[in-house]
Amino acid sequence: MTTTKRIALIAHDNQKAALVSWARENLTTLQRHQLFATGTTGSRLEAELGLKVHRFHSGPLGGDLQIGAKIVEGEIDALFFFWDPLSPHSHDVDVKALLRIAVVVNLPFACNRSSADLLVRCMD
Repeated sequence: MTTTKRIALIAHDNQKAALVSWARENLTTLQRHQLFATGTTGSRLEAELGLKVHRFHSGPLGGDLQIGAKIVEGEIDALFFFWDPLSPHSHDVDVKALLRIAVVVNLPFACNRSSADLLVRCMD
């Protein structure tokens, strides 16, 4: 991986506050990297933390698939996806496709605060 990493940040609706809180705690690290996010998540990160974020569509409108395409093209170095496996989502097949492609290409990714804490330490 390069020194400046291309990081994708995604959170389901009831996980957005947790992702923003985690990002606040890791703000110094995240500011050094190029950030990508789905629509609403990116908007919150920009508004609440002042981060510069390239925003895609919201997840249900294709944002998960857009980030998945960037992963396939080798344009994302790490994925932080605070997802909710217990709630139904209209775009569940997109979520599964995104997680599947992250595994297939051997992309480092974190799906909760614990794994995010471990992964972000590698970026310092």
